Amino acid sequence: MSSSYLPATTDSIAQALEAKTPSEAISILYRVLENPSSAPDALRIKEQAITNLSDLLRQENRAEELRSLLTQLRPFFALIPKAKTAKIVRGIIDDVAKIPGTSDLQISLCKEVVQWTRAEKRTFLRQRVEAKLAALLMENKEYSEALNLLSGLIKEVRRLDDKLLLVDIDLLESKLHFSLRNLPKAKASLTAARTAANAIYVPPAQQGNIDLQSGILHAEEKDYKTAYSYFFEAFEAFNALEDPRAVFSLKYMLLCKIMVSQADDVAGIISSKAGLQYVGPELDAMKAVADAHAKRSLKLFEIALRDFKAQLEEDPIVHRHLSSLYDTLLEQNLCRLIEPFSRVEIAHIAELIELPVDHVEKKLSQMILDKKFAGTLDQGAGCLVIFDDPKTDAIYPATLETISNIGKVVDSLYVRSAKIMA
Repeated sequence: MSSSYLPATTDSIAQALEAKTPSEAISILYRVLENPSSAPDALRIKEQAITNLSDLLRQENRAEELRSLLTQLRPFFALIPKAKTAKIVRGIIDDVAKIPGTSDLQISLCKEVVQWTRAEKRTFLRQRVEAKLAALLMENKEYSEALNLLSGLIKEVRRLDDKLLLVDIDLLESKLHFSLRNLPKAKASLTAARTAANAIYVPPAQQGNIDLQSGILHAEEKDYKTAYSYFFEAFEAFNALEDPRAVFSLKYMLLCKIMVSQADDVAGIISSKAGLQYVGPELDAMKAVADAHAKRSLKLFEIALRDFKAQLEEDPIVHRHLSSLYDTLLEQNLCRLIEPFSRVEIAHIAELIELPVDHVEKKLSQMILDKKFAGTLDQGAGCLVIFDDPKTDAIYPATLETISNIGKVVDSLYVRSAKIMA
């Protein structure tokens, strides 16, 4: 930064735009901001300079400089309206968020801004930065701190009746409870978000977020048909906005089709006009899983999980449902293979199903404990012994029913005799 400031005029902004290197443009814009003039025109030019400067720093991945810029601008914020201050502060925080690997910096920056807004009594800005901070803490898996922050914020915002912010916070709380596996509270928060959203105009992106969260919660309850319709609504909203989240909505739509054993529909959805826009590893992963499911092949299933690890196993929502699907497929295949035998080597079953012996042995023992079939593992001989299904003797239920009926007759006779004696 140079010690001599430049005049806060459109010529200075043009000079920065014409600079040969980003570093030179950044230096010019800093010198414009150093201008002490507080005339209305000068303030307007400085606002433009701040916007341009934050864009350049973001493009150069200079996150620390964006943070220090926010601190340097505090005297300037005292000269402009609070609404403009809020816009600039949130814009700079968003610019830092676009720089990869800055999650810790974003958290500390938001905490600094919250402290400053408390001291300056800027409630409107503080509430929005606190909501952003809670979202960052949730992404960083600091769930308890995020929940404590949100619980106080919700009470405050409900008292002020700021519906739009309330929708954001309730939706964030729903995601937080879902991450903590507390489904009843996640559903309650989502219902609160929907109630607040019904009273106001909600931007399409936010409505898409609500539908996406609704689909995730319905899928968690195994209601895949309803989940599919919500994911479809979210996909349409994000697709219209060209939002990158559209591909995830489409991916979850395909997941729902697979989970309700309609894997044949997956190829049709992918090859549709909307689906072709998002062809890539996310959809290829779901197509591979659909093919494995259609062929009832565990080997193809495992190949898909290995080849598309980032798209399947590292996505917690998909991973949870595919784990359940894999277990179901494995159980069905094992039951089909052991059906003809009364005693069979575990190694032979593993060879037939094309899976490691220890993996098959572990699953068979789990199925025996879950009473999926009657049998025992002879580990000394490395064999599975299957028992015939024990036939229930019909005489015992009939005897119990007879005794129950005799009891009712005796009770009835006792009541009658008591009336006669009276």
